[in-house]
Amino acid sequence: MVSKINCMTITGIDVVPVVVETDVCNGLPSFDMVGLLASDIKESRERVRTAVKNSGYLIPPKRITINFSPGNIRKNGTYFDVAVAVSILHALGIVTCDLSDKLFIGELSLNGELVKINGALPMILQAAEMGMKQCFIPVENLGECSFIQNIEVLGVRNLNEIVMILSGGHIYSEKVSLPDTKQGFLDDFKNVRGQELAKKAAEIAAAGMHNMLMVGPPGTGKTLIAKTMPSIMPDMTREEQIEISKIQSIAGVLDGGLAEHRPFRSPHHTTTVAAMIGGGVNPKPGEITLASGGILYMDEFPEFSRSAMETLRQPLEEGQIQISRTGGVYRFPAEFILLASMNPCRCGYYPDRNRCSCTEHDVKKYMEKVSGPIMDRIDLCTHMNPVGFHELQADGDSEDSMTIRRRVCAAVQIQRKRYQKESIRYNSELSGERLKRYCALGKEERELIQKIYEMFHLSVRGYEKLLKVSRTIADLKGKQDITAQDITEALTFRVQN
Repeated sequence: MVSKINCMTITGIDVVPVVVETDVCNGLPSFDMVGLLASDIKESRERVRTAVKNSGYLIPPKRITINFSPGNIRKNGTYFDVAVAVSILHALGIVTCDLSDKLFIGELSLNGELVKINGALPMILQAAEMGMKQCFIPVENLGECSFIQNIEVLGVRNLNEIVMILSGGHIYSEKVSLPDTKQGFLDDFKNVRGQELAKKAAEIAAAGMHNMLMVGPPGTGKTLIAKTMPSIMPDMTREEQIEISKIQSIAGVLDGGLAEHRPFRSPHHTTTVAAMIGGGVNPKPGEITLASGGILYMDEFPEFSRSAMETLRQPLEEGQIQISRTGGVYRFPAEFILLASMNPCRCGYYPDRNRCSCTEHDVKKYMEKVSGPIMDRIDLCTHMNPVGFHELQADGDSEDSMTIRRRVCAAVQIQRKRYQKESIRYNSELSGERLKRYCALGKEERELIQKIYEMFHLSVRGYEKLLKVSRTIADLKGKQDITAQDITEALTFRVQN
């Protein structure tokens, strides 16, 4: 008898259904596994055999053939162990119930216990869409899947529990204690002294999901503002929460339940291209994808390698990364806020000639480390000067993060209502006809932006970004139409090429 068990494999961030087929017949004793398998699956053969034996079940000396269908998709990972073990037990007649509407995922230890895996959340979501009724997963993965409806998710500790449940025995029910992820932020904008223009730029960036660059000497608060910005980011919709959680689940960084906060990734400037975009034979999410839905903070921006910086071009423009390998094409989401900071020169103190000895050529050469195409993709730029002593000692003048966040959330709600029939969510995603429709200008505003376009020699992309930032500023003020004042304010944050 051929046993068929449902399982899943992950390619990039996409989930592909896999059927584990097992045949046990007379012949020379063997244990063969086929179906375009990676080495980690082939190694599971002895692990599964030992786990089944230590769970109290005898595998007779027969010819065992296991096929992973479809055979044209490469499989990797350790989450096939449980499916292979159950398929063997089903083929031997130890498990006799119908398994066609059940999913089995998990890694086995040598004593038959199930080990936590990465990627359980997207696999179970896919199973629910396919109409499956039950899913067996390691009990440690139960927390991240507890919210899923239309499928019964069973967290089990070992192989014996699975057999007992499939045989009609008692289902052990355990309460899942989720970690307290709804903790407040350590950094608050009320602790940021001075730099009112930079704080306003951060508010605009958070409200419209705009990219932002901070330029200033060391110690002016660039890193502090970057680390504080998550405290004013808007609430996630349920759809965004699930998308972010799926990525974190695959990467193995999801802690218990669904993600409660937008991601904040801050890679070091020595980070490689592969680490930024994802890599490996079967590409895994990189820093850009892990920041999707949140913030990618690149401190000391010019110190990143040119190749690492240039990898941002496609994601910033298209909101996704496409990686081609011999095994196929992988697409990763990349809808994030690029938050970058840099010094004005190599020593960091230009134009203070009392401390900076860089020549004009040195300054220009340092700024040119960031290419024009990358700078053209940045919506907001703010120059930060050293904070004066009187600003440092001021009491109670700074707004706290909660106050700013209320304005950001109100502006985001305006955008969600405006774009509810569109395939976009935020002002930063406007383009083409949508830009004309939602950023329509009056006569005075058209004349102003024409003067700006000609005076500053804007590119088409620069012109569109000025419009989109103006739209977000108007939303923060609760206004339906973009005014000349909004355009002028947006101009103060224009990137100086």
